Amino acid sequence: MFCSKCGKEIHDDAVMCVHCGCAVKQNNSNNEEKSWLVTLLLCLFLGGLGIHRFYTGYIGIGVAQLLTIGGCGIWALVDFICILCGAYKDANGNDLKK
Repeated sequence: MFCSKCGKEIHDDAVMCVHCGCAVKQNNSNNEEKSWLVTLLLCLFLGGLGIHRFYTGYIGIGVAQLLTIGGCGIWALVDFICILCGAYKDANGNDLKK
């Protein structure tokens, strides 16, 4: 594997490049990609409970939405619009799979 910043070869399991000190982005092969459609439907039907947040890995925000009933629906509506526009990412910063 090669460092994305300096281009020098590094160990496949490296977390940081030993040459430049840059953090190495780990391969997401063991992380499951989250579906855009599933996230959208969860937000549409269970958005007030924050279930879409739990699904995408935002456990803390999911609990907050659960306790506030989606911020009285406003938080769930904002999330729904973000999901529709493609601006919503999972907790790892990855785009949702369409």
